[in-house]
Amino acid sequence: MLTIGQLAGYVGVTAKTIRVYHAKGLLPEPPRDASGYRRYSAADAVELIKIRTLAEAGVPLARIRELRSGDALRDALRQIDDDLSARIDGLRATQERLRQLADGHLSALPADVVDHLSRLPGLGFSERWVALQNDLWLLVFATHPSTARASFQDQAAILTDPALLEVVLEYDRLHDLDPHDPRVDALAEKLVSATRARYGADMPAYDRGSAIPALVQGAVNASSPAWRRLDTLLRKRLGVS
Repeated sequence: MLTIGQLAGYVGVTAKTIRVYHAKGLLPEPPRDASGYRRYSAADAVELIKIRTLAEAGVPLARIRELRSGDALRDALRQIDDDLSARIDGLRATQERLRQLADGHLSALPADVVDHLSRLPGLGFSERWVALQNDLWLLVFATHPSTARASFQDQAAILTDPALLEVVLEYDRLHDLDPHDPRVDALAEKLVSATRARYGADMPAYDRGSAIPALVQGAVNASSPAWRRLDTLLRKRLGVS
């Protein structure tokens, strides 16, 4: 016969844990000896091992008693196994992302967006523009996953039109100009015409009430006084608030 301390040591739990199992009705309390100490048998040790195994497998203590036998236990263990498999897959994905981050290759953007960004320098865009586009698409895809894909495809398609590509390249080149340079006003006229020709009255939009468009344009405007004035001109001429 074992004392509670001996039983705890053999099974690998604490005496406090055994008392908790007693209190929850998981492990019957054995009779006490003449000195008032609980004395545990081999059967108690076996039962305790089973309870510990279920608890370590993730079965809530409140359910262990009802799941100790029959199909309910098997079904519960299968569900736990499925949950563990999903957690393992998630941990492996996290591990892979950490490895990519360590190698400097991590991107939260879809592969086709990353590929699109990698082609921008070859089209004549500055490194500054590419970095800005990367950050803005990161923001859009993280906050508006349901509409980001359509928005990206629309913007990518614009660059397949030589005339529109040249307009966007001009936008990039305005960055260092004085905001009142005539080229800013000229580009505003081109962009207004191009926008109306492409969208008509059905201007692209995000979710109603979203703050993201303002954040995106704010990030663009903050990097260049010329871009900020260009945005002001566009909003005024397109009637966008």
